[in-house]
Amino acid sequence: MLSLRKNAIDLGIVIKDSNASLAFYRDLLGFEHVADTPLSGAVPATMHRLRCGDTMIKLVSHDETPSAESPPGGIGGATGIRYFTMQITNLAEATNACRDAGVKVIIDQREIRPGVSISMVADPDGNWVEFVDDTTL
Repeated sequence: MLSLRKNAIDLGIVIKDSNASLAFYRDLLGFEHVADTPLSGAVPATMHRLRCGDTMIKLVSHDETPSAESPPGGIGGATGIRYFTMQITNLAEATNACRDAGVKVIIDQREIRPGVSISMVADPDGNWVEFVDDTTL
């Protein structure tokens, strides 16, 4: 049994392009930039740490981009971690800001049940990010 130190799970995302990913997560979505940390070891890389609420998003850029990629297609494309979700209160604004910035909107804003609306976008590496506005909470 785990004894949690904080009420959040940190998320590591291996990225191809630091500039594109930071433009998306930091500049567009507004995640707070905490630090850039060089990683040494078997695979040299840089970790860009960004805070989203209590969660730390760790964007890892290898000095040499790995040749293998996750299969495309989001939820229906393969098994494994295919998307992550953020509870927000400005769904239309966030979805439109992503669209206006040229981000691919996978699922446009829609109500999935009374009081709960979602949209999904793709980050620069094709990872799906879900926005949920749940007014029942």
